[in-house]
Amino acid sequence: MSDMTYSPEATQVASSVTDSEQFSLKAAGRWIAIAALVYCMLLAVGMIGAGFKTATAGEAKSLFSFASNPFLGLLIGTVCTALIQSSSTVTSIIVGLVAGGLPVSLAIPMVMGANIGTTITNTIVSAGHMRCSIEFKRAFSAATVHDFFNLIAVLIFLPLEICTGFLEKTSLAIASMFAGGSSMSIKGINFIKPITKPVIGALKDMLSTFSPEVQGVILALLGVGLIFCAITVMGKLLKKLMVGRAKNMLHTAIGRGPIAGITSGMLVTVLVQSSSTTTSLMIPLVGSGIFTMRQIYPFTLGSNIGTCITALLAATAIVGGNSLFALQIAFVHLLFNIAGVLVIFGLPFMREIPPRCAEWLADYAGRKKRYAACYVLGVFFLLPATFIMLAQ
Repeated sequence: MSDMTYSPEATQVASSVTDSEQFSLKAAGRWIAIAALVYCMLLAVGMIGAGFKTATAGEAKSLFSFASNPFLGLLIGTVCTALIQSSSTVTSIIVGLVAGGLPVSLAIPMVMGANIGTTITNTIVSAGHMRCSIEFKRAFSAATVHDFFNLIAVLIFLPLEICTGFLEKTSLAIASMFAGGSSMSIKGINFIKPITKPVIGALKDMLSTFSPEVQGVILALLGVGLIFCAITVMGKLLKKLMVGRAKNMLHTAIGRGPIAGITSGMLVTVLVQSSSTTTSLMIPLVGSGIFTMRQIYPFTLGSNIGTCITALLAATAIVGGNSLFALQIAFVHLLFNIAGVLVIFGLPFMREIPPRCAEWLADYAGRKKRYAACYVLGVFFLLPATFIMLAQ
């Protein structure tokens, strides 16, 4: 009969292995929960956009008919994109309008306005951190740095375009080189819509007893509520998960430097075809303190460039007498966003202006939340709508 010896070291090793397994299982469960919450965020953004489209019942598109000068075109592009919640959708509509005879010179300011309007989604997502002033301040600055970059780009390039027509002339020269190419369908490379459309469709069916306007408002409000819930839970999980190796991997992918940030933002946006979705996914990471606003700043600029793919693909699918001009306005969008990155981010004395403006506004919004609400309603809706009505 062999002696049974007690080994404290063996017991300790077994205990540590068990603890390690439990930790791994817990971490895996948290990552699955994060994936589910990311899906909820994507779904919520889609619900808000679908809700606005249903509530406006096509009225947003009819706004384009009021554009009689560059300034009005800019405001209409801003309001329509804020309503539809997708610059990709609005620029594709503009491509179609140009193909139908809208002058390119009037369409250019609309495209610039679409860049401004699309940033409202980020701000809505940042509101999910309102319960904690510090988190909200970080998240709001990350959301509004996109706003200020696009506003400054418009302030620089719209007057320059009116005076010189450089975007119209350059885009026409490039489009002439590509005109006559084969059509391409944009449906095959959109990876987000197929996974969110069935759920949104089911929700719309459940609300079918209501009028389209009420149905749209309910759907948009449900989307906002879902964002709040998803952000609250995601922030808590990210703080627990983003330590050690996981944090280093994410910083390697996004926080490596400006070029890596711009490239990754561009590639991800090309895949999902929505700069709103791409940049909105970064807001919780900043709010939770995993990244700083300045680290995701280049990623945001990359998303501006990547979102141009939808309009380009839509333009290549148009045939007929105005197909050249449809392709031209799509290239205007691309050139405008590239020029913005080269001038505002490329020049050292310009680079810090959007982040400093975002920090200044976030400081006020962090202390009094009503400033954030006034900013969103004023910049994206009230001021543009007022100017449009006064111009009629």
